[in-house]
Amino acid sequence: MAMDTSPEHPAPVRQITQAIGQWIDRLGAVWVEGQVTQISRRGGMNTVFLTLRDKLADISVQVTCNRAVVDSLPTPLVEGAQIVCHAKPSFYANRGTLSLAVREIRLVGEGELLARLERRRQLLAAEGLFAGERKRPLPFLPRNVGLVTAQSSAAERDVLEHGRRRWPGVRFTVKYAAMQGMHAARDVIEAVQVLDRDADVDVIVVARGGGSVEDLLPFSDETLIRAVFALTTPVVSAIGHEPDSPILDLVADVRASTPTDAAKRVVPDVAEEAQRVLQVRERGRVAIRGAVERELHLLASLRSRPVLADPRTGLVERLAEVDGLHERARRTFRHRIDRGDDDLVHQIARVRALSPLATLRRGYAVLSDDQGQALSSVATLEPGHQIHIRVADGRIGATTTTVDQIDLMPDDSDEEDDRA
Repeated sequence: MAMDTSPEHPAPVRQITQAIGQWIDRLGAVWVEGQVTQISRRGGMNTVFLTLRDKLADISVQVTCNRAVVDSLPTPLVEGAQIVCHAKPSFYANRGTLSLAVREIRLVGEGELLARLERRRQLLAAEGLFAGERKRPLPFLPRNVGLVTAQSSAAERDVLEHGRRRWPGVRFTVKYAAMQGMHAARDVIEAVQVLDRDADVDVIVVARGGGSVEDLLPFSDETLIRAVFALTTPVVSAIGHEPDSPILDLVADVRASTPTDAAKRVVPDVAEEAQRVLQVRERGRVAIRGAVERELHLLASLRSRPVLADPRTGLVERLAEVDGLHERARRTFRHRIDRGDDDLVHQIARVRALSPLATLRRGYAVLSDDQGQALSSVATLEPGHQIHIRVADGRIGATTTTVDQIDLMPDDSDEEDDRA
């Protein structure tokens, strides 16, 4: 719509933007086809912001859509999806930006295919087929590498040449299979299962060069994914190039960006390993030399101590102490023997003093009748009785001639005892 303006009477920005908005609002809704290059879901908002790009020209437009429209799609909307949407142009006057307000979205072509693959990926992930804890480590130096690829392909040449260049002694068991087309998934399943049953194969590589989404579709086949998950041999997926991401990359134990990268991951580099061996040997040599030097330093430190520099140091003092203790023990033992000897002599003297034989030696005698009974009184004796007299050095046989009984007073008895 024309506006009456001049340099003297210009129109303000708000009037121009309002006029543009009124003119765009009169436009009707249109069907637009493009590729989704960006999706923005802001928390707390019911609007999803998209960027829709033309697949031939470098032209893009901002798209706003109600969250319910995006969520109602049969498969989740992902970046790269090709869509056809029914939208009405809308002009945001405050920022002066043009966008399309989408009312309906339909997935078409490659976008629909990518959406189906994304849904399949989510379902398989929910079953745990991509869990990290089930990933098996690759052997350090495989005896035999199983390779599944197309015959006379660039992928086969890259894996074999780089593998043998890195480790000349490595062996490959190659199984050829169709890498695209309707029979590709079946052929790859048969090949990996044959290699898995081979006890000499330590790792399996599935390799293919780049291609379109449709060309790589067999490597997202659910039957193939489940067959690889059931294998007991570690699997390396080397499908396409770095941007390509078939579902086989997720279920495999290791994902290689290219077939060449798969050869580097599976086979170690002999030159690098030799260098590592030399480095380990050098580190070991340094460690052993350091340990020996530390022990030598410790021995030198111990030998420099006075007690080890001259082992006799201190022995003279200890020897004097031992001699002193030995002399003290001898004196103590001799003293104990002398005391014991004195006690023994004293006890012998006491025993001898109390012995009846000592009394007999002082001139006393013991009388006994012919029955051997000791006589302490003359009351039982009569003249003519046979008696025996025991003296210190023998016995005397005698016959009584007279028997006189004497009455002793107590004092007389004591006096007699004293006299005796």
